[in-house]
Amino acid sequence: MPKQRITKEMVVNAAFEIARTSGMEQVMVKNIAEKLGCSVQPIYCYCKNMNGLRQDVAEQVNGFMQKYVVAHINKNDLFCSTGKAYIQLAKEEPHLFKIFILHQREGISSLNDLYQLEANPQIAEMIASELNISVTQAKQLHLNMLIYTIGIGTIFSVTTPGISANEIYEQQEIAYEAFLKQALEYEGK
Repeated sequence: MPKQRITKEMVVNAAFEIARTSGMEQVMVKNIAEKLGCSVQPIYCYCKNMNGLRQDVAEQVNGFMQKYVVAHINKNDLFCSTGKAYIQLAKEEPHLFKIFILHQREGISSLNDLYQLEANPQIAEMIASELNISVTQAKQLHLNMLIYTIGIGTIFSVTTPGISANEIYEQQEIAYEAFLKQALEYEGK
Protein backbone atom coordinates (compact mmCIF):
# COMPACT_ATOMS: atom_id res chain seq x y z
CA MET A 1 0.00 0.00 0.00
CA PRO A 2 1.55 3.35 -1.03
CA LYS A 3 2.21 5.97 1.63
CA GLN A 4 -0.25 8.85 1.72
CA ARG A 5 1.34 12.20 0.89
CA ILE A 6 0.58 14.69 3.63
CA THR A 7 -0.09 18.22 2.37
CA LYS A 8 -0.17 21.53 4.20
CA GLU A 9 -3.91 21.71 3.51
CA MET A 10 -4.37 18.34 5.22
CA VAL A 11 -2.36 19.56 8.22
CA VAL A 12 -4.39 22.78 8.52
CA ASN A 13 -7.70 20.92 8.08
CA ALA A 14 -6.73 18.38 10.75
CA ALA A 15 -5.68 21.21 13.08
CA PHE A 16 -9.00 22.96 12.41
CA GLU A 17 -10.97 19.81 13.28
CA ILE A 18 -8.97 19.36 16.48
CA ALA A 19 -9.60 23.01 17.41
CA ARG A 20 -13.28 22.61 16.57
CA THR A 21 -13.79 19.59 18.82
CA SER A 22 -11.27 20.24 21.60
CA GLY A 23 -10.11 23.85 21.43
CA MET A 24 -7.03 25.59 20.09
CA GLU A 25 -4.95 24.45 23.07
CA GLN A 26 -5.16 20.88 21.72
CA VAL A 27 -3.69 21.86 18.35
CA MET A 28 -0.35 20.14 18.88
CA VAL A 29 1.92 18.31 16.46
CA LYS A 30 1.34 14.91 18.09
CA ASN A 31 -2.46 15.36 17.95
CA ILE A 32 -2.36 16.43 14.31
CA ALA A 33 -0.13 13.46 13.41
CA GLU A 34 -2.50 11.12 15.22
CA LYS A 35 -5.51 12.58 13.39
CA LEU A 36 -3.75 12.18 10.03
CA GLY A 37 -2.41 8.74 10.92
CA CYS A 38 1.19 9.68 10.24
CA SER A 39 4.40 10.42 12.09
CA VAL A 40 5.15 13.91 13.35
CA GLN A 41 7.78 14.41 10.62
CA PRO A 42 5.39 15.61 7.84
CA ILE A 43 3.76 18.00 10.32
CA TYR A 44 7.11 19.59 11.13
CA CYS A 45 7.76 20.05 7.41
CA TYR A 46 4.81 22.44 7.19
CA CYS A 47 4.89 23.91 10.67
CA LYS A 48 8.09 25.78 11.30
CA ASN A 49 6.29 27.12 14.35
CA MET A 50 2.89 26.51 15.91
CA ASN A 51 1.96 30.19 15.87
CA GLY A 52 1.86 30.13 12.07
CA LEU A 53 -0.30 27.02 12.06
CA ARG A 54 -2.63 28.51 14.67
CA GLN A 55 -2.94 31.63 12.52
CA ASP A 56 -3.89 29.41 9.56
CA VAL A 57 -6.50 27.73 11.77
CA ALA A 58 -7.83 31.13 12.92
CA GLU A 59 -8.20 32.19 9.26
CA GLN A 60 -10.13 29.00 8.53
CA VAL A 61 -12.31 29.70 11.59
CA ASN A 62 -13.05 33.21 10.26
CA GLY A 63 -14.12 31.75 6.92
CA PHE A 64 -16.30 29.20 8.69
CA MET A 65 -17.89 31.95 10.80
CA GLN A 66 -18.73 34.07 7.78
CA LYS A 67 -20.32 31.15 5.94
CA TYR A 68 -22.23 30.09 9.04
CA VAL A 69 -23.67 33.55 9.68
CA VAL A 70 -24.68 34.03 6.02
CA ALA A 71 -26.44 30.64 6.07
CA HIS A 72 -28.36 31.49 9.26
CA ILE A 73 -29.55 35.05 8.69
CA ASN A 74 -33.05 36.12 7.79
CA LYS A 75 -32.82 38.41 4.79
CA ASN A 76 -35.96 40.23 5.97
CA ASP A 77 -34.34 41.04 9.34
CA LEU A 78 -30.59 41.11 8.65
CA PHE A 79 -29.54 43.12 11.67
CA CYS A 80 -31.24 41.16 14.46
CA SER A 81 -30.88 37.79 12.79
CA THR A 82 -27.13 38.31 12.41
CA GLY A 83 -26.80 38.79 16.17
CA LYS A 84 -28.87 35.68 16.76
CA ALA A 85 -26.72 33.74 14.29
CA TYR A 86 -23.60 34.60 16.31
CA ILE A 87 -25.28 33.39 19.48
CA GLN A 88 -26.41 30.18 17.77
CA LEU A 89 -22.85 29.66 16.57
CA ALA A 90 -21.56 30.16 20.13
CA LYS A 91 -23.97 27.42 21.23
CA GLU A 92 -23.22 24.95 18.41
CA GLU A 93 -19.50 25.62 17.99
CA PRO A 94 -18.19 26.98 21.31
CA HIS A 95 -14.53 26.21 20.55
CA LEU A 96 -14.66 27.95 17.18
CA PHE A 97 -16.46 30.92 18.71
CA LYS A 98 -13.72 31.25 21.34
CA ILE A 99 -11.03 31.07 18.67
CA PHE A 100 -12.81 33.77 16.67
CA ILE A 101 -13.10 36.01 19.72
CA LEU A 102 -9.62 35.42 21.09
CA HIS A 103 -7.46 35.44 17.96
CA GLN A 104 -4.95 38.25 17.74
CA ARG A 105 -6.03 41.19 15.61
CA GLU A 106 -3.10 43.26 14.36
CA GLY A 107 -3.21 47.00 13.78
CA ILE A 108 -6.18 47.71 16.05
CA SER A 109 -5.82 50.81 18.22
CA SER A 110 -9.45 51.93 18.48
CA LEU A 111 -12.97 50.55 18.43
CA ASN A 112 -13.36 52.19 15.03
CA ASP A 113 -10.39 50.14 13.77
CA LEU A 114 -12.08 47.02 15.12
CA TYR A 115 -15.36 47.98 13.47
CA GLN A 116 -13.63 48.54 10.13
CA LEU A 117 -11.97 45.13 10.39
CA GLU A 118 -14.97 43.12 11.57
CA ALA A 119 -18.00 44.75 9.96
CA ASN A 120 -19.28 44.89 6.42
CA PRO A 121 -19.44 48.61 5.54
CA GLN A 122 -22.80 48.23 3.79
CA ILE A 123 -24.46 47.04 7.00
CA ALA A 124 -24.38 50.54 8.54
CA GLU A 125 -25.96 51.98 5.39
CA MET A 126 -28.66 49.31 5.47
CA ILE A 127 -29.35 49.96 9.18
CA ALA A 128 -29.47 53.73 8.57
CA SER A 129 -31.97 53.30 5.77
CA GLU A 130 -34.10 50.80 7.68
CA LEU A 131 -34.24 52.87 10.89
CA ASN A 132 -34.18 56.31 9.26
CA ILE A 133 -31.06 57.43 11.15
CA SER A 134 -27.71 58.76 9.96
CA VAL A 135 -24.98 56.39 8.83
CA THR A 136 -22.82 57.65 11.71
CA GLN A 137 -25.46 56.67 14.25
CA ALA A 138 -26.10 53.39 12.47
CA LYS A 139 -22.39 52.58 12.76
CA GLN A 140 -22.48 53.37 16.47
CA LEU A 141 -25.59 51.22 16.96
CA HIS A 142 -23.97 48.40 15.02
CA LEU A 143 -20.71 48.72 16.97
CA ASN A 144 -22.61 48.69 20.27
CA MET A 145 -24.47 45.55 19.21
CA LEU A 146 -21.26 43.88 18.00
CA ILE A 147 -19.58 44.53 21.33
CA TYR A 148 -22.63 43.36 23.25
CA THR A 149 -23.16 40.26 21.13
CA ILE A 150 -19.51 39.25 21.33
CA GLY A 151 -19.61 39.69 25.11
CA ILE A 152 -22.84 37.81 25.71
CA GLY A 153 -21.84 35.18 23.14
CA THR A 154 -18.61 34.63 25.04
CA ILE A 155 -20.51 34.20 28.31
CA PHE A 156 -22.89 31.84 26.52
CA SER A 157 -20.04 29.73 25.11
CA VAL A 158 -18.22 29.26 28.44
CA THR A 159 -21.07 28.47 30.81
CA THR A 160 -22.22 25.01 31.84
CA PRO A 161 -24.71 23.49 31.81
CA GLY A 162 -25.57 26.57 29.80
CA ILE A 163 -27.85 29.57 29.70
CA SER A 164 -30.90 29.10 27.53
CA ALA A 165 -30.68 30.62 24.07
CA ASN A 166 -34.05 32.31 24.64
CA GLU A 167 -32.67 34.14 27.68
CA ILE A 168 -29.69 35.30 25.62
CA TYR A 169 -31.96 36.44 22.75
CA GLU A 170 -34.12 38.38 25.23
CA GLN A 171 -31.02 40.13 26.55
CA GLN A 172 -29.91 40.94 23.02
CA GLU A 173 -33.32 42.48 22.33
CA ILE A 174 -33.14 44.58 25.53
CA ALA A 175 -29.68 45.81 24.53
CA TYR A 176 -30.85 46.56 21.00
CA GLU A 177 -33.78 48.63 22.27
CA ALA A 178 -31.51 50.59 24.63
CA PHE A 179 -28.87 51.24 21.97
CA LEU A 180 -31.53 52.18 19.41
CA LYS A 181 -33.15 54.61 21.86
CA GLN A 182 -29.75 56.18 22.46
CA ALA A 183 -29.17 56.53 18.70
CA LEU A 184 -32.60 58.06 18.11
CA GLU A 185 -32.20 60.53 21.00
CA TYR A 186 -28.81 61.59 19.65
CA GLU A 187 -30.30 62.11 16.20
CA GLY A 188 -32.87 64.48 17.70
CA LYS A 189 -30.24 66.77 19.26
